[in-house]
Parts: sequence; C-alpha cells; structure tokens
Amino acid sequence: MSGFKERADAALADPILKIAVERTTGTAETKRMIAIDAFPDFEAARTRAAAIKDHVIAHLGAYLEQFEANAIAAGAKVHWAETADEACKIVIDICKAAGAGSVARSKSMLGEEIGLPHALAEAGIDRVETDLAEHIIQLADERPSHIIWPAMHKTREQVSALFKARHRSPHEEETIAAMAESARRELRTQMLGADVGISGANFLIADSGAVCTVTNEGNAELSLVPPRVHIVTAGIEKIVPSTPHAIHMLRMLARSATGAALTQYTTFYTGPKRAGDRDGPDAMHIVLVDNGRTKMREEGLAEMLRCIRCGACMNHCVVFRQIGGHAYGGTYPGPMGAVLTPALDALAPNRDLAHACTLNGKCQEVCPVRIPLPTLLKGWREKSWREGLEPASIRAGLGLWAWVAMRPRLYRLGTGIAVRALRLLGTKGWIAKLPLAGGWTRDRDMPKPAARTFMAQYQKERRP
Repeated sequence: MSGFKERADAALADPILKIAVERTTGTAETKRMIAIDAFPDFEAARTRAAAIKDHVIAHLGAYLEQFEANAIAAGAKVHWAETADEACKIVIDICKAAGAGSVARSKSMLGEEIGLPHALAEAGIDRVETDLAEHIIQLADERPSHIIWPAMHKTREQVSALFKARHRSPHEEETIAAMAESARRELRTQMLGADVGISGANFLIADSGAVCTVTNEGNAELSLVPPRVHIVTAGIEKIVPSTPHAIHMLRMLARSATGAALTQYTTFYTGPKRAGDRDGPDAMHIVLVDNGRTKMREEGLAEMLRCIRCGACMNHCVVFRQIGGHAYGGTYPGPMGAVLTPALDALAPNRDLAHACTLNGKCQEVCPVRIPLPTLLKGWREKSWREGLEPASIRAGLGLWAWVAMRPRLYRLGTGIAVRALRLLGTKGWIAKLPLAGGWTRDRDMPKPAARTFMAQYQKERRP
C-alpha cells in the first residue's frame, strides 16, 4: 500500500492488530507510570537529559573527533558514512574481508534505517536476528512495527503458530516460556557459529571510545563476543561526553521504555580482545552514520536529535495505539517517526504523517529528553503548505474558512446553523455518518455537539 491513509485504513480494519498493540502499549504505559512515580524528581532529570543532548549536538564535531581518537586508541577501527548506501557498503566490505558466510545481528533500528538486512541478503551473507522479537519478524518476513518491541503487532497466538511452522524443534506447551525456549534452541547454535557480530549502539562514550548496548535477553553479548569480528553501526547523534553522562541517560531510557530501573544487560565495549583476554572479537569496527542528521541539525530539527529511542511517545500516542507501527510506512513509527521520516526520506510522499496527530501533547509530556514533538510536527505542516504539497481541496477549503472567519457575523451565523444541523444527525449523543467527513466517521463516531456554539455560551455567561 503506497499511502499512509490506505495503510491506516487497513490497520483500522484489523481487529487482531488492535488487541496486539493495546496489550503491549497498555502494559508499557502502566509500568512507566509506576517507575516514574518511584523516581525522585524525574522532571529535573528530564531537563538534565535534554541539556546533555543539546550540549553534545551543539559541539557534535568535537565530541565525534574525541570519540574517534579514543576508539582507535582502544584498538577499534572507525569508519565514516555520509549516507545509508555508504554505511551498508562499509559493512559488507568488512564482512567480505573477514570471509564471513554468516552474521549474528543484535537489534538495531539504525541498521533498519540504512537497509542493512537487505544489503546483507543481496551480498549473499546469511543473517540471523538474535533479538527474540526481531527473530519473529525475520521468520514472518516483515518489518518491525515498534522500536522497542518490533513484533508488537503480533499476538502470542500468532507467534505460536509461526514457531510451529518454522522452528526445527518447536514448543509443545502453549506457554510464553515454552515458546521462548523454542527460540533459544533455534538461535543459540547460529549465534555461536556466526563469523561476524553486528550491533547498534545506545550510546557512544566520547572520553573512552566505548560503545554501550542495552538488551533484556543477553543476545547482544552472545552475538558480539564469540564472533571474530564485531561491527557497530551508530548514528552520530548517539554520542555522550562521558560514562556518568551515559549512566544518567540509561536511567531515563530504561524507565521510559519498559518501566524498569535498568535493563537486564548493559554492556560497554571498548575495543577488540586484548592480550590476556579470555574472549572477545579479534577486530572491532565502528561505522558512524550521518544519513541526514547533519542536515537536520542545520534545518531546525536539532531537537529531534535528542531522541534516545525509548518508544514512550508511541506507547502513549492515541493514533499509534489505533493503527500500530506499519501504517507509518518508515523505519520509525509513531510521533517520532512522523518527524523523522520526512527528514530521512522526503516530505512530499510523507506529508500525511504530520497530520496523523491530534496535537494533544502527550508525546512531549512523556519524552525523557523533552523533545517538542507537536511543535516539530506543526513545522512539517507549515512547510508542506508553503511548498504547495497540500491538496487543492484542502487549500480551497481553508481559504473559504478564512474568508468566512474574517467576517464575524457571517461566521457566527454559519456555525450556529452548522451546530443545529449536526444535532439533527446525532443519535444517542453520537454522529455515525457525516456528509463530507467520511474519513472521520468511517472508523469512529463523532460526538454530538452542544446545543449552542462556544461563542453563544460565552456571551450568555458574560451577561450580568
């Protein structure tokens, strides 16, 4: 489906999707609330986290150079990629130089962003996704629908059927524990037998050259330590000045993402295996990816570079919770995706994303780094208008509304008539069908309006 509206319509017509999404987002919302209530002065911590990211973004070049120097000193090799294609080429060349026939990949949204899974397939390199949810997605040949829970759109019943169809030794009991054990049997030998391990990075530590990853399954450690080569792909905005700064960001990330105080596995990788080490890769490569981030910083989207990929904005988004992640069409769904996708791709084919928002501000309210997502979305709407991307029908409709709105008497007369007409269409407090507004009433009912307009009620209250 080429357009957002078509994908959204398909999602709204899928009752199973709503169940799957609500199961996870509802739980995430509750757990986050409990975790935040137990965190002393969380609002001050959010302010500090935003300040850390803003400082780094303002001095990005200096911190990247510091990171590069320290990573090289620790024995890693650092590569720079301006575009997604450049990043994929670097990774493929490293794999070929290592004679890799298979790679084990820990979950990385940056990898999805640059199209790394497809690049590996085209190069004839076998890929095993070691994150449980990514394993589900790989078996189903689908894209992630959430940045924390990529298989959020699937129910446990669907996962059970998938494992029974695709696993060599599937589970017999219909329990989550049995399904997880089935995946463990399927993945463990493939992890340990991979020639190259590929990961993303939650944070890059400038003063040590270390790479930090967080998981709840331990799959990153099993994917990155046994192979001969470890490749990291990371966006340049992942940099933080020091380990204490990273620790502060980790406290914000875990609570906002899953409602936990800390993830089960938080690992700092500093270079390859050294003399005397019992394990670890022989070589470590770090690919620093721009892919539009510098342009975002220069064109008014610097605040979006604060994002630490926690997923809280989508967990609390009323639109995302109705349509899931695939309807957004890009790598990143939800409010953050509605801002990022036009920047990483183009505005013209993605202009509808900025309109798929009620601007209720909940996403900004829960963001651990205080990204003003509603403001950024309104910025895309304004740019779409300036560039003439809005349909002629919308431009004509808004032009007519503006003409009427500049004539107060006519406006009040028109709204008064409209309110009375709408009330005639309502049944039991709701309007099921509305002429010229099928896009709204096709999937939801519209509340029946009050008997009088706001202005009429306001003027009545003002009278002595």
